[in-house]
Parts: sequence; structure tokens; C-alpha cells
Amino acid sequence: MALPIVVVAVLAIVQVAVAMRDEIAVELAAREGARAAAVTTDMSGAAGAAARRAIDLPIEVSTSSDGTSVTVSVTYIDPTDVAIIGRLIGPITHRASVTMALEPP
Repeated sequence: MALPIVVVAVLAIVQVAVAMRDEIAVELAAREGARAAAVTTDMSGAAGAAARRAIDLPIEVSTSSDGTSVTVSVTYIDPTDVAIIGRLIGPITHRASVTMALEPP
């Protein structure tokens, strides 16, 4: 009788671990994108390429600049595909933004 509860609890722990891994990956991609965008004249292209090289997830990358700094935002929608638990909680959206000072190219 306790086995179904244990299985659901283990699956929930696995889903939380996957979500945490994806959150850390999105933060890494934003940081790498901002680092690349801060030292080039093609900010959007460099940020997108660096962010996508950093992680192997289908991410959306946006870049904005105010002339002295650049902000790179990365978004990933996690389909939460762990059995049973994924259906209960639905997709999770991970977002991260990093701002860095522009450096001369």
C-alpha cells in the first residue's frame, strides 16, 4: 500500500532535480551570452551563439544595451517529462538575465 506513495515521491524528487539542473543551465547560458556580447560589436549574434554553445537546450536569447552595459536574457520552457509528476505540474519556464559592462572590442 505504501509503494505507490514511495514511487510518486521518488518521481517528484527526480523532477525537482531536473528542474534545478535546467535552471542552473539557463543561468550559465545567460552569463556566457553576456560575457560574449560585452566584448563585441555584434552583441545579439555573439550572445546567442555563446549561450547556445554553453548548453544543449532549445533556448530563446534576447539582448539589450544602453550604451554602457549589455543585458542578455535567456528563456527555456521545460516540458517536465518525468512520468506521472510531469502531467501534474505542467511545463516550467526558466528565465535568467545577466548584465555586464561593455568593453572595447
